[in-house]
Amino acid sequence: MMNKDLPRWATAFVLPLLNLLSALLVTALVIHLLGESPTESLAILVNSAVVNPEGLSYTLFYASTFIFTGLAVSIAMEAGLFNIGAEGQMYFAGLGLTLAMLTFDSSLPAIALIPVGMLGAALFGALWAFVPGYLQAKRGSHVVVTTIMFNYIAGALMNTVIVKLVPPGEQNPASRAFAAAAEMPRLNKWFPILGETPLNISFFLAIIALVIYGVVVSRSSWGFKLRATGLNKHAAHYAGIRISKMIIIVMLISGALAGLGSVNSIMGSTHYLSLNFVGGAGFIGIAIALMGRQHPVGIFLSAVLFGALTQGGFDLSLEKQNIPPEMVILVQGLIILFCGAMENLYAPAIAKMLKLKK
Repeated sequence: MMNKDLPRWATAFVLPLLNLLSALLVTALVIHLLGESPTESLAILVNSAVVNPEGLSYTLFYASTFIFTGLAVSIAMEAGLFNIGAEGQMYFAGLGLTLAMLTFDSSLPAIALIPVGMLGAALFGALWAFVPGYLQAKRGSHVVVTTIMFNYIAGALMNTVIVKLVPPGEQNPASRAFAAAAEMPRLNKWFPILGETPLNISFFLAIIALVIYGVVVSRSSWGFKLRATGLNKHAAHYAGIRISKMIIIVMLISGALAGLGSVNSIMGSTHYLSLNFVGGAGFIGIAIALMGRQHPVGIFLSAVLFGALTQGGFDLSLEKQNIPPEMVILVQGLIILFCGAMENLYAPAIAKMLKLKK
């Protein structure tokens, strides 16, 4: 039973919800086997990530990055491409952002410096996605293989480059701290209840990106060509769409969106480039795109969910000694499993309940 045989509300809401519940049930079983109470653990997670205002602000901080990586994967999926290189694209984008900051942070005011940093991140992210896109479009190299390879190349490259950025006398493998003008304005300046958290205006930029994505994909002629390419490349070709050009453009946009995720992590939090600052956000974007069904609302809700899991997981591992911090990774993996490889697990049962014919 395929999703196309079900009503849209079932595929957009019921199936993702059932898949999420399945992942949480398996997680609850694992927590029980570890000797802890699943209900108590869930209460701790919800209180830490949602109920507590400071915890909620951390949830939204993480979600800001996840929205961009989720959009990066989603727009590629709309064209029938599985870009799993958002991790490397975001990583390389951090280098572009940092080079822009180290060059201009002493001469430009914040009103100009922040856009320059965002532009540097977007350009370097797009550049890192261009080669896989070009190879797919012109040479037939599968984008999954090339983006995996480029993730590793980005990691190795950053290990080499960051050494050159370490200030003299410093031992920490990181660039110098940026000037204060390069910091994204934090929301606790206007909402003190949020506490001393890194939540910043990147959250609103992520919302704007969601709206633009939704309008462009579903309401523009280019979005129609994009979806046509993803549904049937041969039909799209005969309709006059240049498939190779579309693939390259989509990968450039995908890489730029992944790159913008580094703005929240670097300019909004650490204010310097460090090793492994991405922290798996690019891979989480895959789960968000799958669970959110490439829809703006779904992407937002999925990003908030993963932000809550990240924030709540930290406190959960502190309060429950038998639950390791890696439990968050387990939950993320289970969500990818149920929302990706097993996304149609409940489709036949739902169809039967709705008395649909196979």
